[in-house]
Amino acid sequence: MNSIGLALYTLRDELTEDFKGTLQKVKEIGYSGVEFAGFGEHSANEVSNMLEEIGLEAWSSHVPVDQLRNNLNEVIEYHKTIGVQFIVCPFLSEEERGSKADYLNLAKEFDTIGNKIREAGFVFCYHNHDFELKVFDNEYGLDILFQNTEANNMQLECDTFWVEFAGVDSKSYLIKHANRVPVIHLKDMKKDGGTFAEVGEGKLDIRGIIQAAKEAGTSYFIVEQDKCERTPLESVKISFNNLQNM
Repeated sequence: MNSIGLALYTLRDELTEDFKGTLQKVKEIGYSGVEFAGFGEHSANEVSNMLEEIGLEAWSSHVPVDQLRNNLNEVIEYHKTIGVQFIVCPFLSEEERGSKADYLNLAKEFDTIGNKIREAGFVFCYHNHDFELKVFDNEYGLDILFQNTEANNMQLECDTFWVEFAGVDSKSYLIKHANRVPVIHLKDMKKDGGTFAEVGEGKLDIRGIIQAAKEAGTSYFIVEQDKCERTPLESVKISFNNLQNM
């Protein structure tokens, strides 16, 4: 892996206190790219200037589904300025994902949103948790989404932790969606249960997951840790060093 990125959601509290200073620390650890999960109160120009000054690339950005529905033009303009490649839907509320019909409706909607995002020069991705791996008529909800959208309108940002948490082998799942998974979240699971660990400190087969992702055509590997027992900056440094040593 030439380059490893960081999901800034991991450092959400640090960014609230010191946005630019936190980005600087991410660069100092050695990460080359970042995935945003909001921008505080900063304008697109301010964020763009910070990234340029620090020497970080903006790889991707998590944008809540209501923003994609209601403010897509503004979302596109903002992200053009900061220069991301992937605009990602990060989550669905419970009432939107209760049935196969819900997923079919979402697929239609995401196909339209993704088409517009693609025409603007980005790739639209969907980021999974565990709930999309609930089965409807012998199919995962997530697969229903992908079978009913055009590949060039919607790709998968595969969160390998949540796939495993749902009891599915993430390596097989990546291969199943080969050429449609440009970016993945790398995170690890504590050996004694389902909570989060630094990458390389837990029980998941991180080397095997990276290998499967490469075989599936993944180019972007993003570290994320939803909750940390150490300070989040310590955790993301451990994850980065472990990945470098692999």
